[in-house]
Amino acid sequence: MNLSSLLAAQSKAGKPVRCGLIGAGKFGSMFLSQVPTIMGLEVAAIADLNIGNAKAACARVGWHEDRIKAVRFLESGLDLCALDGLDVVIEATGNPLAGVEHALAAIAHGKHIVMVNVEADVLCGPALAVRAKQAGTVYSMAYGDQPALVSEMVDWARASGFRVQAAGKGTKYLPAYHDVTPDGVWQHYGLSAQQASDAGMNPQMFNSFLDGTKSAIEMSAIANACDLSVAPDGLAFPPCGVDDLAQTLCPRDEGGQADGRGIVETISSVERDGRPVFRDLRWGVYVVIEAPNDYSRDCFFQYGLPTDRSGRYAAMYKPFHLIGMELSISVLSAALRKEPTGCSRAFNADAVAIAKKDLKPGDHLDGEGGYTVWGKCIAAKTSVAKQALPIGLAHGIKMLRAVSKGSMITKRDVEPLPESAALRMRAETEAMI
Repeated sequence: MNLSSLLAAQSKAGKPVRCGLIGAGKFGSMFLSQVPTIMGLEVAAIADLNIGNAKAACARVGWHEDRIKAVRFLESGLDLCALDGLDVVIEATGNPLAGVEHALAAIAHGKHIVMVNVEADVLCGPALAVRAKQAGTVYSMAYGDQPALVSEMVDWARASGFRVQAAGKGTKYLPAYHDVTPDGVWQHYGLSAQQASDAGMNPQMFNSFLDGTKSAIEMSAIANACDLSVAPDGLAFPPCGVDDLAQTLCPRDEGGQADGRGIVETISSVERDGRPVFRDLRWGVYVVIEAPNDYSRDCFFQYGLPTDRSGRYAAMYKPFHLIGMELSISVLSAALRKEPTGCSRAFNADAVAIAKKDLKPGDHLDGEGGYTVWGKCIAAKTSVAKQALPIGLAHGIKMLRAVSKGSMITKRDVEPLPESAALRMRAETEAMI
């Protein structure tokens, strides 16, 4: 609350919030589309590997030529982080290795960092957050994306005195989706390959949403930001509509389907036979809360909250998320309040690589949404104990040992991981356990 008032005062004083964007893809473009109507917020610099594409993105979302000319365009995200006069850096590349380097550079130059790059955050976000705190800067999740929205709902629940039983998001899921490759992705979106190509849609990126990888990444981020846990077998993706959230996600020993208390979970918008779920939450987020006492339980009933059969569990949900169009909330919160909109605080969960097919020595992994692996959300302690290969490091790596389809890939199964800032920060993150 009050961000618009704080921004208006800042603008009136002639001190606009100035930010730099790294990565002018779909998420970045959605953010750029809103900027002209947010008085007092300026995008001073944009970094993208293809400057022509970045300028075209600005024009496509409706920017006037004068506004585009006022922006400094760069090819290097690291150079953007070093610019003077920026309050906030937005990392929206989606590349976990680049994302870590950009975050470290922004922190080193005293700038707040908004991490759209959930892939990098899950890989080593807890350690990056520590670095930012030590430097006196803000390390934040991106509002509009599900992890930040869920973090807000969990914070609301706890600040209101409720126990959080489960939290997460909806998606379209069937077990067979784990096997889908970029070659077969568009039929599940109702598009032809030509239609997708004409729209500039990347098949591997969109396949990561379908094959379960993106859900694993986002649920891991939520667990790490909200101090929640993962069920022993990972995400179950139970089919569930909004009216059944409280009953489906209350603990199994109380008549629900949740394997534990205080967990993250993704619910499916389709039944296992492919039928649509009634009043699904495919595009939304939720939190299931537990009444702390009988009086609160009775209030649930008196004020019309849908509950489980016991009346103790209720659900709050948001049926949509606007992705990049809400990103300014994070930018302004960091700059004006010095507060993140969600932040990795512990290493509770990890997204690890699972073989999408039988892999043999010499095969090269191609990362999330590709032909070789999909990502699974598991407990971080389990990941570290088994030396699991994080999905964020499973790109361009050669297999040394055979791994059967459906099995977890470990660091012992692949060639030594190349030295990088991400690998160093990953080691710091694992040490936090």
